[in-house]
Amino acid sequence: MEVVIAPLPELVQLAADAIEDVLRSKPNGVIGLATGSSPLAIYDELARRHREDGLSFAKARGFMLDEYVGLPKDHPERYRNVIEKEIASRVDWPESQVQGPNGLASDIKQACADYEQAIKDAGGVDLQILGIGTDGHIAFNEPGSSLTSRTRIKTLTAQTR
Repeated sequence: MEVVIAPLPELVQLAADAIEDVLRSKPNGVIGLATGSSPLAIYDELARRHREDGLSFAKARGFMLDEYVGLPKDHPERYRNVIEKEIASRVDWPESQVQGPNGLASDIKQACADYEQAIKDAGGVDLQILGIGTDGHIAFNEPGSSLTSRTRIKTLTAQTR
C-alpha cells in the first residue's frame, strides 16, 4: 500500500488515473465503490472522462462497500441509490453489473455470505475506493473493527450514521 498526502485536486486525479488504468488495461475489471463525501470528486472526474475521453465502464463490475439494513428500496440514502446517482447513471455502467449487499433480505446473514461469494466469483476487487470518516471509520468498520472482517451486520455509532 502507498499512502499519498497531497491537495484534494491532485488526489482526485491520482485516484481517477488508477481507476482508468484498471479499466483500460482490463475492461472487465472490478471496482469497489464507496459512498460518503470522499469519493464524490472522483466520481465527477470519472464521469467527465467517460463523457469527454470515452472511458468505458460497460464491461466492468462494481461492488459497493456497504449498505444500510432495512432502508426501503426508494430511500435516497440507500447506498445502491447513492451509487446509481453519483456514478453508475453518469457513465455506461449497466445496472446489473453494479452490486451491493442486500440490506432488504429476509436472511441478512445469508445475504452477506452470498455477497462475499459474488465478489469471489468476479475474481475479487481490482481496485477499492475508500474514504475515512471523521471518527476514523473506513466503510462501516468503526474504529477498533477487525481489518480482516468481511460482509456482516455492524452497529454504527451516531456519528457514522
